[in-house]
Amino acid sequence: MEDPLEPLQMPPIGRARNALFRRLLDLVAMPASRLAHQDRHMVGDILLEVLFHAEETDREMCARRLSNHREAPKRVLRYLGQCSFRVAQHVLEENEGFDACDLREICMSGTQEHRRVIAERKLVPDSVCEYLAEFAEIPVVKAMLANNGAIMPEQAIDKLVARSRGDESLCALLVERLETKPSQAMAMFWWSDSATRKKILQRHAADRLEVIDTCRDVFELAAEENWADPVTRKAIQLIERRQRNRAAIDKSPYDSLEDAINASALEGLDSELAQEIGYLAGLKPVTAAKILTDKGGEGIAVLCKGTGVKRDFLPVLWAGLKRDLETEMGEIDPDFARVAEIYEIMTVAKAQTTLRYWNWSLSSAFSPNALSSAIDDVPANEEASFSSPQRTARLVFGR
Repeated sequence: MEDPLEPLQMPPIGRARNALFRRLLDLVAMPASRLAHQDRHMVGDILLEVLFHAEETDREMCARRLSNHREAPKRVLRYLGQCSFRVAQHVLEENEGFDACDLREICMSGTQEHRRVIAERKLVPDSVCEYLAEFAEIPVVKAMLANNGAIMPEQAIDKLVARSRGDESLCALLVERLETKPSQAMAMFWWSDSATRKKILQRHAADRLEVIDTCRDVFELAAEENWADPVTRKAIQLIERRQRNRAAIDKSPYDSLEDAINASALEGLDSELAQEIGYLAGLKPVTAAKILTDKGGEGIAVLCKGTGVKRDFLPVLWAGLKRDLETEMGEIDPDFARVAEIYEIMTVAKAQTTLRYWNWSLSSAFSPNALSSAIDDVPANEEASFSSPQRTARLVFGR
């Protein structure tokens, strides 16, 4: 009498099943001109049932055979794509029969290796890229960012820019993507390395000349209304041509921005003088503080170039910040040399735009709406989700 607790022994796979498996595989691998659409899918359903009970070596053979057959039945391809990576890689690497839904489903159920090979495909649909960005596995994300065939939607770039704050190795890859917007790059600037910062300033700073020309009459209208509308006033601060705050000079103990910079070298740059330099430069306190305390220092070059400060004052401000101009060997300090190069390669117009964007975005962290949503940990209104300056401020200041 058989023991009911003893596991059932599966009968050995016979020649008939092996032959059936190969015949079915031959059929689904036939070109469309030889096998009717209906027949292919019927055969595919039978083959799938056989694959459920096949050895891994047979599944791998099937995947190899179908690696370049985009006409293969979708259910068979999806199943093979979700098998072990040893099997799945053959269809995931090259088969063009997968659509975005198939790939996303495999990403959800597969391993990191499945997701990495999907990220390296010749074409990665935007919805798949968005999912991979959400998953944020660094090897997968790097493979996706390095792949020109990956179609990166704005939402995916947003997620990766936020992720790059904790992993700076993503910054260099993100800045190379054509999909990266200036607002995303300018947010990422603050935690990028020097080489990436240089690329951001070269590629994403605009001269806004056409914008200024088109909006010229708006300045006159706003002035007639005594700048009463806060929405217009806030928007125009990004467009306006003049950078220095002329009104601040009348109230300042210094004759000019250059005079204040000279004072920093003589007296040292304390918080009061830093704030005064910010006012004279047309910057809000939080923006001036961010630029003057930034470890990289590239913002110093942008500040001087954008405000029309001559190059001779750049080392003066650098010394005022108690930063070395020379090494112990008497050579130019490499940090200062890097910052001086930024000053030289940037145009005044692009440096101004960069300053104005920083001023517009960083100061948004201290608007009532932003503070309210930071406290409540929920969006105060639609601005919290869609506004570029508020998004940038939240990323930079960790709100």
